[in-house]
Amino acid sequence: MIQSCVTIALVPQIKSGPWIFWEDLESSMAQAASLGFDAIELFTAEASSIDTSHLEKLLAQYSLKLAAVGSGAGKVIQGLTLTDPNHVIRSQAISFIQSMMDFGAHFGAVTIIGSMQGNAMPDRREESLTHLQEALEYLGAHAEQLGVPLIYEPLNRYETNLFNTLGAGRTFLEGLSTRHIQLLADLFHMNIEEVDIAQSIRENGSWIGHVHLADSNRRPMGMGHTSMKEIAEALIQVDYQGAISAEAFPWPNPLGAAKQTMLAFNQHFEK
Repeated sequence: MIQSCVTIALVPQIKSGPWIFWEDLESSMAQAASLGFDAIELFTAEASSIDTSHLEKLLAQYSLKLAAVGSGAGKVIQGLTLTDPNHVIRSQAISFIQSMMDFGAHFGAVTIIGSMQGNAMPDRREESLTHLQEALEYLGAHAEQLGVPLIYEPLNRYETNLFNTLGAGRTFLEGLSTRHIQLLADLFHMNIEEVDIAQSIRENGSWIGHVHLADSNRRPMGMGHTSMKEIAEALIQVDYQGAISAEAFPWPNPLGAAKQTMLAFNQHFEK
């Protein structure tokens, strides 16, 4: 069953980002539960930022699941990426992501590699791709041990020069030996890069392990010009069974953005 999910960011350094809820974990979870969300997606400074037992109690109290954890703080706070030319930094990036995977897997949650993928160095793209390949092979093997897939997110051209579409990301993942890495279909990035979002979902559906929900302007779905009807139909056609997580600006405010997200979700997906 497709799950409705909402983002909660607990990292002050990324407060200007596209996250629905901020700062207070429990009050955010309480609001999410009151609106009918099935799950949450967490952004923390590091894996140890939240006590596991405390989170377990909150999830049980509010009848929520932890669907995903983001790793972006590794880049924002520590400057770590998987394609950094410095092997020490790459090793630290791998360790950071691995720790997030361990934390998330305890709850059956996937870990997302977005900004921590980094960028290809000018005139040294193949070298950068080799670094990425080596890192993903290692992390994919760890995902297999954990029993929870790792999620790789193609970003738009303004955020990375690696892979910008689902098709490009899929081609790269197909070249790896690991089969425990899936793709994130982020509708905001896809609005910029894909020729046809729904068709791309149909073509790459078997590789999609997580979805980020945002309209063309990165406000909550229904506040831009994205044609969600066709996208929802495509996700249903490929039998997507994961979370659809609102990674959008909290416009006009967090509660209003969450309400609009649930309105859009309920309009296009049967609960």
